Formats: sequence, C-alpha cells, structure tokens
Amino acid sequence: MPSYRTAPRSRPGPRRRSLLAGAAGVASAALLAGCSDSADSDPDGRPSAARRLRAAAAKDSRELLRRYDAVLAAHPSLDGRLGPLRGEVKRHVEAFEKSTGPTGTDGKTPSPAASGPAGGSASKAPSPSVASDPKKAVRDLAEAERELADRRGKALLDAPAEEGRLLASVAAAGAAHAYLLTEKEDDK
Repeated sequence: MPSYRTAPRSRPGPRRRSLLAGAAGVASAALLAGCSDSADSDPDGRPSAARRLRAAAAKDSRELLRRYDAVLAAHPSLDGRLGPLRGEVKRHVEAFEKSTGPTGTDGKTPSPAASGPAGGSASKAPSPSVASDPKKAVRDLAEAERELADRRGKALLDAPAEEGRLLASVAAAGAAHAYLLTEKEDDK
C-alpha cells in the first residue's frame, strides 16, 4: 500500500459523461419538438408544407402502384415475384395518405383502381404502357422504382422531421425493390 493517499476510483454522484449525455439528450428533444410541423395549414389557409409533401408522395406511390397493376395485368405469371412488392407499395400509399386524408393536393379523391387489387376497376388516367416481354416489363418497373427513390432522396433535404423519416424509409424500400427486381435477372 502506498504511503500517500490516492483518489477513490469512483466518485459518488453523476459522472461528467452522464451529465453531458443527459444535456445532449435534452437539447435533441427540444430541437426535435421545435422542428415538427403539426399544423395542417399555413396562416393563409393553404395546406402546410408537410401536408403537401405527403400528398405529393402519396400521388407518386399511387402512380407506381398503377404501374405494378398494369404489369401484373399484362403478365399474370409475374404475380409471385411482383405481388409482395406491390403490397409494400400499397402500404406506402396508405402511410402517406394517413395524415393527408383520402384526397390529394388537388382535393380530389383517388380513383378506386389506385388502391384496388390488380385488374380492379379502370382509372380515369390512361394505364401505363407495359412491354410485351416480361423481362423488359420488370426492368421498366425497376427503373420506375429507382427514379422515384432518387426523387424522394432529394426531397429529404427540405422535408420536416416526421415526413423526412417516412420519406427516407420509403425511398430505401424503393431502392431495395429496384434491386430485387433486377437481382433475379442478374443471377440467370
């Protein structure tokens, strides 16, 4: 035992790291609370930026869903491969419409075909063109997924916190869909 007195290994009370981590947590919570856009409309009565962003994202997802439906109608043999991805896109539509309601930015209710099953009732908009070759149709669908994921990634820069998280998640899913649609073709 040394002849001089040493400092105890652990001091009673909170450590410096604990205090810093706690302060950082409180500051983060305050910043997140200040960044959320919970208002449904701007002071001039227009829908808020967050609501417009979700409505536009829902519209894009409905269009992608229509593309899946068109490919499945033209090539029913692809249902096993495309069905699960189509189901995910349908859930994306529902997630974006959750806070915007059933109407888009133009105030119109989406067509029944936008959320109906493949081969559902006809939409007012013309059906997307589909290649006669199933492999080409799947490549085109993968390209549409990739383009939409890229646009959503760019939209993240100006998105409010909650919408940004949702956009990031859906963009990542879209990129994964594009990969899955091209991955099986690369294996052959």
